[in-house]
Amino acid sequence: MLEQLGHSLYCHIVTQRLLLYQLLQSFDRTVCPHVPEEENYEYDLVVIGGGSGGLACAKQAVQLGAKVAVLDFVKPSPRGTKWGLGGTCVNVGCIPKKLMHQASLLGEAIHDSQPYGWKLPEPESIRHDWATLTESVQNHVKSVNWVTRVDLRDQKVEYVNGLGYFKDDHTVVAVMKNQTERELRAKHVVIAVGGRPRYPDIPGAAEYCITSDDIFSLPNAPGRTLLVGAGYIGLECAGFLKGLGYDVTVMVRSILLRGFDQQMATLVGDSMVEKGIRFHHRTRPLAVEKQADGRLLVRYETEGEGGVTNAEDVYDTVLFAIGRQAETGTLKLSNAGVTTAESGKSDKIDVNEIDQTNVPHIYAVGDVLYRKPELTPVAIHAGRIIARRLFGGSEERMDYADVATTVFTPLEYGCVGLSEEAAEAAHGKDGIEVYHAYYKPTEFFVPQRSVRYCYLKAVALREGNQRVLGLHFLGPAAGEVIQGFAAALKCGLTMQILRNTVGIHPTVAEEFTRLAITKSSGLDPTPATCCS
Repeated sequence: MLEQLGHSLYCHIVTQRLLLYQLLQSFDRTVCPHVPEEENYEYDLVVIGGGSGGLACAKQAVQLGAKVAVLDFVKPSPRGTKWGLGGTCVNVGCIPKKLMHQASLLGEAIHDSQPYGWKLPEPESIRHDWATLTESVQNHVKSVNWVTRVDLRDQKVEYVNGLGYFKDDHTVVAVMKNQTERELRAKHVVIAVGGRPRYPDIPGAAEYCITSDDIFSLPNAPGRTLLVGAGYIGLECAGFLKGLGYDVTVMVRSILLRGFDQQMATLVGDSMVEKGIRFHHRTRPLAVEKQADGRLLVRYETEGEGGVTNAEDVYDTVLFAIGRQAETGTLKLSNAGVTTAESGKSDKIDVNEIDQTNVPHIYAVGDVLYRKPELTPVAIHAGRIIARRLFGGSEERMDYADVATTVFTPLEYGCVGLSEEAAEAAHGKDGIEVYHAYYKPTEFFVPQRSVRYCYLKAVALREGNQRVLGLHFLGPAAGEVIQGFAAALKCGLTMQILRNTVGIHPTVAEEFTRLAITKSSGLDPTPATCCS
């Protein structure tokens, strides 16, 4: 009898403990959703955003054995422009921009070719056809979209064509085209949504004007064009449009190329003026009105020494390039506990040294990051590093310092490292030395092209072997030139090493190896001949 009672009591205790355990487990999942059961994860990684950084992260993760899904959805621009998988760079950024820049350079080369002996039947009749260019550019873009889709399929990355937002810190919801929703449970999440161009809050801006989202597939030739904004996007668009034969004006609110070396920025602007591009400085638009003939009347004000003056002008196309806004507004970050920078005042996300947000299993890469370079290769590199840390056991960290870039204006500007202003702020005016020179590209001689703004400089520490802090180059093929020197700078390049490097003659890149005149010397940096 006692044995039966003891056995019954034992079974009762075990049952009660089991019920208590199940209750606690249920409590953890409902009250504390941030501590989910391991087996509830459908994916090792979900990436929100199908641009360069997100795709690089996803593909690297899959190669390391992770199960990955990528969400990507393109909201049409106010003009109705939309595109396929691949993000800004492929569709409305680096790639179509470089193709149109190349079209502009080819037009210049046609005119340069005549003094070299090329006989053109009627040079004055040569015209550019906008429709042919946009068709060729869009055909290439669409081919990249298709290859990207195929590549994801082949690598077993699940592509979800839906707009993502957070339900909680481990659950991402994809809103599909038909407005149905699909939930994806993930152990880790990477935010890679990038950004989109901003419009000013003035009448007629969003209704009648375009941005870089629209220019590369614009159905009609842009005609007389106003570019509002003097960052790299505005100046690049102004440059290739002028090279294609259009009348171009740039409206500048404050300075050119904010964040870049300002001596170089001034030279870029001056070289564009020499090409025939007009600049309205200290000017901002007030309103855009569509006229009966379809053209756009722009009212604007200019701040001068005598005060503010108002004026107006008529254009066929108005393109705003006044900055970009991170696409975090629809992510519902608060559901996951992710905070934006500056206590929520910014649309961008702050991350730590391994690109984690304030929620440890949620990361971010690319243009959505706060105060990081907004460049495609930066996003790609950072995305791959995150994947290797999560799934490959790597301890590597993304290095955001000394990232090279190029502004593809008619005369290209390439740079890496610190601007002269930043170097002076960090080391003091007496702590740095600036080596500089004007130069004459060999290919400019015969067609007698202007060499007035072909210029370069190296910003270095004054003491010791003079470690190089920054390199700046204005001239042809600047991107190709600065790429190699960027690796050297990352390796600790000094002026001593640079001076002991033998250049390849005759190239424009060799000019860095010939730098000998400092600004502090006051000597003329203009060479006498190309071989002196």
